[in-house]
Amino acid sequence: MTVIEIPGSKSVTARALFLAAAARGETVLRRPLRSDDSEGFAEGLSRLGYAVVREDGDRVWRIAGRPEGPGEAEADVYCRDGATTARFLPALVAAAPSGSYRFDASAQMRRRPLGPLTRALRDLGVDVTHGEREGHHPLRIDAHGIKGGHLVLDAGESSQYLTALLMLGPLTEEGLTIDVTRLVSAPYVDITLAMMRDFGVEVVREGDRFTVPPGGYRAVEYAIEPDASTASYFFAAAALSPGREVTVPGLGRHALQGDTAFVDVLERMGAEVVRADGATTVRGPRRLRGLTVNMRDISDTMPTLAAVAPYAEGPVRIEDVANTRVKECDRLDACAENLRALGVDVSTGPDWIEIRPGAPRATEITTHGDHRIVMSFAVTGLRAPGMTYDDPGCVRKTFPGFHEAFAALRDTWAAEPPAGT
Repeated sequence: MTVIEIPGSKSVTARALFLAAAARGETVLRRPLRSDDSEGFAEGLSRLGYAVVREDGDRVWRIAGRPEGPGEAEADVYCRDGATTARFLPALVAAAPSGSYRFDASAQMRRRPLGPLTRALRDLGVDVTHGEREGHHPLRIDAHGIKGGHLVLDAGESSQYLTALLMLGPLTEEGLTIDVTRLVSAPYVDITLAMMRDFGVEVVREGDRFTVPPGGYRAVEYAIEPDASTASYFFAAAALSPGREVTVPGLGRHALQGDTAFVDVLERMGAEVVRADGATTVRGPRRLRGLTVNMRDISDTMPTLAAVAPYAEGPVRIEDVANTRVKECDRLDACAENLRALGVDVSTGPDWIEIRPGAPRATEITTHGDHRIVMSFAVTGLRAPGMTYDDPGCVRKTFPGFHEAFAALRDTWAAEPPAGT
């Protein structure tokens, strides 16, 4: 059995940073993710006048909350490639009683949509100005407090729009009621609701209506669980390797993150999965079965499955993942492009991809600067040695040490026979 230590969850770290900044008192975060995304979020908080102190070799972050809003009356925040930074921080400052805050982002992030969120903020009376293209970065928020009220939100492109507004709700004078017309990646909203509860706010959900009370947050000590999306690459590596096992501690049956359901997909394909309270283990089968699977709620792991799919005995069809077209890149097209370069037969549609069995040959992966494309096709490379990437360093977004960790896994398995041999 190989035990893999996965860095902290990107999604949980970003939410924890927002909630800590808004809470009354000092919040202590343990084992936060240290990557370009989380560094960008923390840097943004610092520019806005929130105190972020790192201790114990960066394994502990202390955030002094400011429920009254940013400590700076004016600030320029560069969000890098981080979608959570680019979407959550404008919502955080929108509730301030006064101030002018300008946000910009990388060219990649500038292409990603923001419109549903900024329209919702305008509906609440927030003064939002887009600097170039409507619904995209750069933008400026001129804050003068938010009374609250009722919103109708389309979260069909990203659940992050809803998360940003939910976390904003307790900072308004009267709270928020949000009716959602469409929602993608619903488990990420469950993470938000659970974490808001931990920080002292109970959101009432009735179907597609969310009612958020005013009153603010309380500071807590909070441990960040390992990133389930990152764990998917190591679980997939085990599933692709007969007799090999990977155990990820800290991601047990009660984990917050919906992407832990990726192991259910591997189980349907024939992998053996053991879910304990404090860990999950995946063991590779002799053969992988093909399947048809709806991945709407775990779409960040779509590329992981696509990268494994050629080695299944039958076709793998992944459905209801249109939102992956507006991620760091168009992930449906990126997966199809690279699989074809590997010699694999692939078809795609507006919200689906189907991959037929094949024998991938090593090639250079076109990453489009997307960390998930690199990490996914590293799994394919277990059976196609010699894989290279046009931008291997883009993994710094969520897992700067990925290549070293994956190489260590390969080396460990090369030195040890698989179980049962």
